Amino acid sequence: MNIDGSIQVIVNAGAGPIESIAFIDQLKQSVNGDRRWRISIAETGSALAALSKEAVSNNSRVVVAAGGDGTVNTVAGCIVGTPKILGVLPTGTLNHFAKDLRLPLDLPEAIETIARGNTAVVDVGEVNGHVFVNNSSLGLYPHIVEERDKQQRLGSGKWAAFLWAALSVLRRYPFVDVRLTLGGMSVERRTPFVFVGNNRYEMEGLSIGARAHLDGQQLSLYTTKRISRWGLFVLGLRALFRRLRNDNDFLEASAKEIWIHTRHRHLRVALDGEVRILTPPLHYRILPQSLRVIVPS
Repeated sequence: MNIDGSIQVIVNAGAGPIESIAFIDQLKQSVNGDRRWRISIAETGSALAALSKEAVSNNSRVVVAAGGDGTVNTVAGCIVGTPKILGVLPTGTLNHFAKDLRLPLDLPEAIETIARGNTAVVDVGEVNGHVFVNNSSLGLYPHIVEERDKQQRLGSGKWAAFLWAALSVLRRYPFVDVRLTLGGMSVERRTPFVFVGNNRYEMEGLSIGARAHLDGQQLSLYTTKRISRWGLFVLGLRALFRRLRNDNDFLEASAKEIWIHTRHRHLRVALDGEVRILTPPLHYRILPQSLRVIVPS
């Protein structure tokens, strides 16, 4: 079916003025004067959040997130549980959510997909009231994200900043002490990471980081015991060569709810690549079939 009603596009201009201008020009040309499409530009993160909240109360039927996974997270967090339909124009670096939904990464094809309006209903995850469409983690990764953002503010490119951040954090190699409670099981760990996914992630082989579906109504959890930097590298190799499940130190589980307790007063928690400071205990839960999203036919 074709979308009947207005389509509100929220463009995250945080990638830089030149890229944003070129993208907006291409977007306007691609919609070719179709009056259903309304384009708003968010120059900052706070503007992105404000526009997303405004879209909940306006008369648009579809709210389109034009950006990366962080942009999708912000828009989805506002419209989850409402009649609004999420559309995605993937312009980020990794675009995990778009790829897992098999959305086209080419702009004209993505626009055509939205215009056709084929919808699906997917799950989202939530922790202490904050939504995530892909995953949430604590330990190494939130520290890497903070250091990466710092390096980008100093003028480094995305990948150079990420490499510097990863090396810097691995040099410090922070651990987190947690007690995980899920599915009637309680596990205590001192670990470099805890990873919670919205539905099950592929953790072995060349498809690491992909999801087969987003409607399984389960959270997935992955963590390990305290290991050295070399042990973490070996763990990555075992995952690549499909031997991770033979590792006794690696824990993989699924549940509809997960509680994470710690003696830390505050925790850095990454949500779809954005870091928040949350107060434990962390209560993760799946919100089944709570988000309507446009997908290919």
